[in-house]
Amino acid sequence: MDPDFRRDDRRKHMEHAIVLPPEILGYIKGFPITNTLLVAWITMAVIIVISFLATWKIKLVPSGLQGLFEMVIDFAHTTVYELAGDKKTKVFFPIVMTFFLFILFANFIGLLPGFATIKFHGEPLLRSMNSDLNMTLALALTSAVLTHIFALYYLGIVEYLKKWFTLNPIFLFVGLLELVGEFTKIVSLSFRLFGNIFAGEVVLATISSIFAFVVPLPFYFLEIIVGFVQAAVFMMLTLVFLVLLSEKHAAEH
Repeated sequence: MDPDFRRDDRRKHMEHAIVLPPEILGYIKGFPITNTLLVAWITMAVIIVISFLATWKIKLVPSGLQGLFEMVIDFAHTTVYELAGDKKTKVFFPIVMTFFLFILFANFIGLLPGFATIKFHGEPLLRSMNSDLNMTLALALTSAVLTHIFALYYLGIVEYLKKWFTLNPIFLFVGLLELVGEFTKIVSLSFRLFGNIFAGEVVLATISSIFAFVVPLPFYFLEIIVGFVQAAVFMMLTLVFLVLLSEKHAAEH
């Protein structure tokens, strides 16, 4: 029997099969719509709806959803303020908080029942957004680009270039190393988030295919913690990169 046929047949019978690339559900004018992209749209819709509900009727003494969101945002704002200061917090906070909420909700939504089990044309209809390297790489690139845009804004073109290039050969070498480090940041941000979420998805799929009840529960609780931690790590690293790159170097003589 043809080995390719056996692989395809085995994949069809593996209900919880996890493959590295996202599955394509269809096309819109030649643009591929993957199951991870669909989940990204669902995540954005969920965040918009919850934000609307949390601010529908603002109360002086918050409670319920408003109180929960105010507590989270106040804690995050204090953290950003301690690192960035007053002026930069007003600019950096909306950016890093958006990263945090988007990644957090995407990670939690990816744990809901139906992921990898509901089929569409033989492919999983839904798949955790951050188990797609394209998604995490896009987030990392967005973080890196914003970091350099604000560095140019706060430093100006001359001071910005001084971070990487100088006539002093020692500092020139250090600057070139830091320039290489900017590319490794993108790799680090994208692969850290992707690796943790994809590995968790594989573990959950494997355990759920063997044990239907009770046994998978501890793994789901673990993935809830991992999902929160990864969102917080991405947020904090982006914040640190924003703060460090937008600060002037000490005078070098």
